[in-house]
Amino acid sequence: MNFRFQNLLGAPYRGGNVVVSEDSLLSPVGNRVAVTDLVKSQTLTLPFEATSNISRIAVSPDGNFLLAVDDASRALFVNLRRRAVIHHITFKKLVTALRFSPNGSFIAVGLGKLLQVWRSPGFRKEFFPFELVRTFSDCAAAVTSLDWSPDSNYLLVGSKDLAVRLFFVKKTKDRSKPFLFLGHRESVVGVYFCTETKTNRVCRVYTIARDGAIFTWNLIDSSTTDDFEGHISDPPSPGTPEQRNPLGDTDENNEALDSRKRNRKSLEDIDADGVVFPLHQMKWELLKKDFFMQAPARLTTCDYHRELDMVVVGFSNGVFGLYQMPDFVCIHQLSISRQKITTAVFNKLGNWLTFGCAKLGQLLVWEWRSESYILKQQGHYFDVNCITFSPDSQMLATGADDNKVKVWTVSSGFCFITFSEHTNAVTAVHFLANNHCLLSASLDGTVRAWDLFRYRNFKTFTTPSPRQFVSLAADQSGEVICAGTIDSFEIFVWSMKTGRLLDILSGHEGPVHGLMFSPMNAILASSSWDKTVRLWDVFEGKGVVETFPHSHDVLAVVYRPDGRQLACSTLDGQIHFWDPIDGVLMCTIEGRRDIAGGRLMTDRRSVATSSSGKYFTTLCYSADGSYILAAGRSKYICMYDVADQVLLRRFQITRNRSLDGVLDFLNSKRMTDAGPIDLIDDDNSDVDEGIDQQTRGNLGQGLPGSLPNHGRPIVCTKSLKIAPTGRSWAAATTEGVLMYSIDEAFIFDPTDLDIDVTHEAVDCALKEAQHQRALLLSLRLNEDTLIKRCICAVKPADIPVIASSIPFKYLQRIIEAFSDLLENSPHLEFVLYWCQELCKAHGNFIQQNSRSLLPALSSLQKSITKLHQDLMDTCSSNEYLLQYLCSSAAKID
Repeated sequence: MNFRFQNLLGAPYRGGNVVVSEDSLLSPVGNRVAVTDLVKSQTLTLPFEATSNISRIAVSPDGNFLLAVDDASRALFVNLRRRAVIHHITFKKLVTALRFSPNGSFIAVGLGKLLQVWRSPGFRKEFFPFELVRTFSDCAAAVTSLDWSPDSNYLLVGSKDLAVRLFFVKKTKDRSKPFLFLGHRESVVGVYFCTETKTNRVCRVYTIARDGAIFTWNLIDSSTTDDFEGHISDPPSPGTPEQRNPLGDTDENNEALDSRKRNRKSLEDIDADGVVFPLHQMKWELLKKDFFMQAPARLTTCDYHRELDMVVVGFSNGVFGLYQMPDFVCIHQLSISRQKITTAVFNKLGNWLTFGCAKLGQLLVWEWRSESYILKQQGHYFDVNCITFSPDSQMLATGADDNKVKVWTVSSGFCFITFSEHTNAVTAVHFLANNHCLLSASLDGTVRAWDLFRYRNFKTFTTPSPRQFVSLAADQSGEVICAGTIDSFEIFVWSMKTGRLLDILSGHEGPVHGLMFSPMNAILASSSWDKTVRLWDVFEGKGVVETFPHSHDVLAVVYRPDGRQLACSTLDGQIHFWDPIDGVLMCTIEGRRDIAGGRLMTDRRSVATSSSGKYFTTLCYSADGSYILAAGRSKYICMYDVADQVLLRRFQITRNRSLDGVLDFLNSKRMTDAGPIDLIDDDNSDVDEGIDQQTRGNLGQGLPGSLPNHGRPIVCTKSLKIAPTGRSWAAATTEGVLMYSIDEAFIFDPTDLDIDVTHEAVDCALKEAQHQRALLLSLRLNEDTLIKRCICAVKPADIPVIASSIPFKYLQRIIEAFSDLLENSPHLEFVLYWCQELCKAHGNFIQQNSRSLLPALSSLQKSITKLHQDLMDTCSSNEYLLQYLCSSAAKID
């Protein structure tokens, strides 16, 4: 039952901005944040969830903190090292821009027309962690972009009012007006400070607009003028009437001007050389105008690397350009997508470019010098319909409504191959027992076999007349392939070797949505909407062997791993368990109340009285058959004990309020005369489109009694699969493929096992007093009782040597064993001595990998603390007892 969320597959990127911190790439995926290690080629999803889709993220310069803001302007302040949420804050308006200052002390937030500067919280827990420092209300339209100066004293802000403003962050006695950069004809997309290489002083400013224009503004240094006072009196910009001198040259006006100059100089910053350098009061001139010439495409995203003085821009036609500034020399101009590029950023060194396309779910990292890909990932941009684990649990295959089949590596979370030969939605996938062949069924009327060695479609199974397949199964030997249809209500049987159609099984009167071969024999079980489950003898050709009638439509069928039980779910929310040998009903689980939860925006009834969605559409037995997982059109996944027919646990797949069906109670304030405000289509071309919201959660074939989609993603689970190891399971949901695992790592490494690693080998090593070899063999077998037995057999004198020889990858496992021994073993000093020597031998590794070893270390600390408390209580009681006995003996004498 101790399954925890581990990762999210199938969706590397879904919109918003991405951030590159050191060698990690952070990208928002729905209401979660995915972290991709670009060096180790691994991806993981942070365990916290926002209340709705995350639209903006920012990382502190030291890489310790992450600020994630969702569509409802709720922000999470996260400790990235510990992956824990430290603080929460809700902004009062929609956040359109977000960035940490270079010194990490401040956070600039664009809230509509307002620009706010907040003091950044730290590691300490505070009652008011966020402190508002400044609020600037000079913008006439929404803030679109911002940039900090290197000294964190100035902010450059772009807005939809076609102007760019330069703000001085520090508070002054007399509020000075921001400097205005004018001339753009469309809204500003990016604004950037440019600095000198040697002095790190700001020398230029780049402003980029949506129409593809980039303006270069040059700062006229005060050292080029005879006296600085006269320089300030010059008009700084033809578009800034506030900074002109509207008065004449009379004596009174000159005295007022001199007074104003003295006040300005008293507020100016002094740099290390003692030269006055007030950016917001200096004179700026428009050096030149350049254009990217991609009309009619619009410029959608851009980024600037200060050290290299380079600009990267992305356009709505999928083209990106890399330019060397200030000469505006085009280095690269390539097309990487057919849809618009929604984000483009440099890494810290400037050698990698990261691009994101939200419409297609693409995430690319490209090294522009060698013109090679560092990372190239694309998720399913429609719902995932089906999933399956490989027999060794190393791979996961997914099929979706985008007509594609993808195969993922479970340990890294990366997709390494995509098959796109299907021309319609993929409805079922299945691995053969040899682990190198994958089958997929589709609504295009074909069943295809894929070779995972050569990555090609080596066989295609078809029917005499076009059919739509919705279920798929293969026998244990992989010789016979079966697929069920939705239109003709038949089951087609092919030979894997020849590809010939062997038989057509008729008898069902509704779509055949469930197929599975018995693990023990060649009996095929099929479930249909005609309210029956039928057993077929495929090899003998006897047709229907047994029929199990039900009172409602049967939605799914699954065999227990030992083949002695058959489970099926019906439209009335029940799970029926049958004995396939004797043909009798063993027991029934009523699950309507368990799966009920979440109200759609269009529902006229409350959750308690509504009947929609209160049924299971997918089932999956555990590896030992002791419990079963069930899910459907709900936000819950239910785990039942089969023997006792009780609910063990409910997993809530998401808390994302951007999806329909997450909330149990709807807010009446969100209702209007035209219906729920969330369902009103507000077409805004300036908003970055994400994955098609009209299709998520409702593509594919519906169920009897299901409601039509009204343009909002509906939370549901379409497929469940438990890994053959039994240590993890996956769920295909509206958010993507959710991975849950008992272990901190996903899989057990099978390369540690060979023919010599057996129980007999461990016993033999213990008899020969080879304690080191026995312990390593037991760790490779990964059996708890055997590991503890080998630990206790080691002599105290040999502990330091054996502790130093334990490989790093087994440290977590042996620390967990120490934790259990401290709670159950009487050898307290012996186990503590083991812990001490292990820390001495591997202290540096434990410290460097404290995050991955945290669960095991926390368990060990808990055991030691509990023992310390027990011993302290025992010693205290003994002390008082001895004092009592001594005092009693003295009285007797």
